[in-house]
Amino acid sequence: MQNVRVVLIGLGNLGRRFCEMVAAKQPLLAERYGLRLTLVGAADSRGAAYDPGGLDLRKVSEIKLGGATIADYSGVGQPGWGAVALVRAAEADVLLDASPVNLSDGAEPALTCIRTAMNKGWHVITSNKGPLVMAFRELHELAREKNVAFRYDGTVAGGLPALNVGCRDLRGAQLSRLEAVPNLVTGYVMDMLAEGTSWQDATAKARAEGVLEADASWDLDGWDAAAKLVILANAVLGCDAKLEDVERAGISGVTPAKLAAARARGEQYRLLACADLQDDGTYKLSAVPTSLASSHPLGRLGRKQMGVVYTTDIYGTITFIIDEPNPVPSSATMLRDLLDIYVDDSTSLVI
Repeated sequence: MQNVRVVLIGLGNLGRRFCEMVAAKQPLLAERYGLRLTLVGAADSRGAAYDPGGLDLRKVSEIKLGGATIADYSGVGQPGWGAVALVRAAEADVLLDASPVNLSDGAEPALTCIRTAMNKGWHVITSNKGPLVMAFRELHELAREKNVAFRYDGTVAGGLPALNVGCRDLRGAQLSRLEAVPNLVTGYVMDMLAEGTSWQDATAKARAEGVLEADASWDLDGWDAAAKLVILANAVLGCDAKLEDVERAGISGVTPAKLAAARARGEQYRLLACADLQDDGTYKLSAVPTSLASSHPLGRLGRKQMGVVYTTDIYGTITFIIDEPNPVPSSATMLRDLLDIYVDDSTSLVI
């Protein structure tokens, strides 16, 4: 039995659900993979807790569900102790970053946490897009230098393995076009607007269901889709893409009348992220609301679905779609990445 010590920063929708999921999956992880995950440290925006012997995953979830801070964890919680301080002090094998995106402050504290963890020889798994948008090349170079794994499949399109497929299964191909609907909430809101729901009611419902970021502009103004496209472009296409390279537009300019008219034509609007290969070998990047015909591979996405289309020269056109009714698949990507690091493929067959 291999024991893997993890530190988790961020205990919102994803981090809390990760704790619940791992608590439920521990017997399977032990039986199938010979693996035990021990959460030795966790941090939220108000404090942290650290116990080398391991925190109780269910207790962590209960604390957060009750609206409290992890600093209230009896005996080991420390109010005001930040994520960076926790990572510096802890002894662990893996950093799991489920903290909120914070591009306005240089992707901190996540970026410093990731750098610190790598310098300590920890593997890093993140679902936070910010550090990748700010320092994609730097973090990969640091991971290679320190001989640690760096995984981030959960940064694009929730639980959909968009990056895994693009980086691993399309090797040797030239991509002429990449299309993605990597943001769930914009389609969710536009579908409700098309049905006559007001903007205020649609966004309130999205927030109540946990699919809208605390800073609504991150989703609704197209920043989230643009950031995910930057990650796809860097990881899959080999571009040195930055956020400012993306032509971006939010959904507030798409009127209910436009949405209803598209629906009457048998079409639907989605915030479509695209990378188009140009004659000079570069890619044009855009993330804008687009009316998609039902014949388009992504033209019939449901209200809580996301998808990616890769158009290649040798593998044809590959489309894959995920239905994500709640944030569980997004949180599960951290477990998938962790198993990718620690589990030999020969032991991962399901019989």
